[in-house]
Amino acid sequence: MVNTSSSRIKSIDMLRGLVMIIMALDHVRDYFHFDAYLFDPTDLTQTNGALFFTRFITHYCAPVFVFLAGTSAFFVGQRRGLKALSVWLLKRGLWLIFLELTIIKFGWLFKFDLGYSLLQVIWILGLAMIILAGLIHLPKKSVIIVSVLMIVGHNAFDSFVPTGIFNSGVWTFLHEFKLLTYGDIQIFVAYPIIPWVFVMPLGYYFGALYKTTFNRKIRSKILLQCGMGLIVTFFILRIMNLYGDPYEWEPQDSWSYTLISFFNISKYPPSLLFLLITLGPSIIVLALAEKWKGWLYDKLVIIGRVPMFFYIIHIYVIHLLALIAVVITGFDASNMYIDLWVTMQNGLRGYGFNLGVVYIIWIVLVIGLYPICSWYNTYKTNNRDKWWLSYF
Repeated sequence: MVNTSSSRIKSIDMLRGLVMIIMALDHVRDYFHFDAYLFDPTDLTQTNGALFFTRFITHYCAPVFVFLAGTSAFFVGQRRGLKALSVWLLKRGLWLIFLELTIIKFGWLFKFDLGYSLLQVIWILGLAMIILAGLIHLPKKSVIIVSVLMIVGHNAFDSFVPTGIFNSGVWTFLHEFKLLTYGDIQIFVAYPIIPWVFVMPLGYYFGALYKTTFNRKIRSKILLQCGMGLIVTFFILRIMNLYGDPYEWEPQDSWSYTLISFFNISKYPPSLLFLLITLGPSIIVLALAEKWKGWLYDKLVIIGRVPMFFYIIHIYVIHLLALIAVVITGFDASNMYIDLWVTMQNGLRGYGFNLGVVYIIWIVLVIGLYPICSWYNTYKTNNRDKWWLSYF
């Protein structure tokens, strides 16, 4: 049995660690890949199989991160109770939003710009926690039903044209990937509210499968069935081009590009199909991982136990290395002091390396960051009395 009150669950930590290092691959590609400054890797007119796959596998990071944050909140609630959990979620949510707007933003940009806000996955994690702090006091069935309806139904509004109050930017915060400008203030909404904040409550109630009274074999069976159900639903909807994504897939001149078109699903905001094909396989991994072991598994567990620490450190290291690479390859260092996002820097056109070099840099980065993550995990374990450690 798994004791959620006294021990961590290795399979969950392993999955979190796995998506963290995959996430690092996408960020290394952003800062080092030659083509990143020329076109989007999902653009069928210019991409290739290896590049599209590199981008596609990183789709798993954000959904799993948000979903498992809800699961972790469930474990905290089991130890502390609902009232204490609400307070914890509110504090942590506000802290994450603060981090996104300050320390994390500076890591991405290497520039202090009080007039520019970059709202990415950490901001939506924080906001989802604040909302979850209230949802946990509502009837469980109602929260699950509303969350599923919002995730399933939000694509019905893909063609919605905002008017009135929604045209002022409200709709962007709710359901658009867009740069908002209010005079000298710019807000890049990369992660809108819907449906992200409804993924976390499902992860929260998912945690009940890991209660000490739950049979492990039954849990594994449920996880496999749930994961397969999501995947099958994805294929049915996608094959028939019925619903679930703003863009339909179309046959291409080759089977490889037809496959790319088929799996070219929308992340901003995440479509129903996007969440089905990312969360489905991830839940299956959780089912299988309970029997896994080995040195690689253990190292992924370590990284998964310090996700926020890894997240912040890896941004700064990647950006610093990219700054050095820019100077070495003859570009002006000022090009790495980012205005909006690194791939939007016009001065970086012509900079970068091929995809093979990107993978090498990624592997070296992960290997280099592991020792400090291991040290920090040990430090946290040996200093549980230090309350501030729970925020990193």
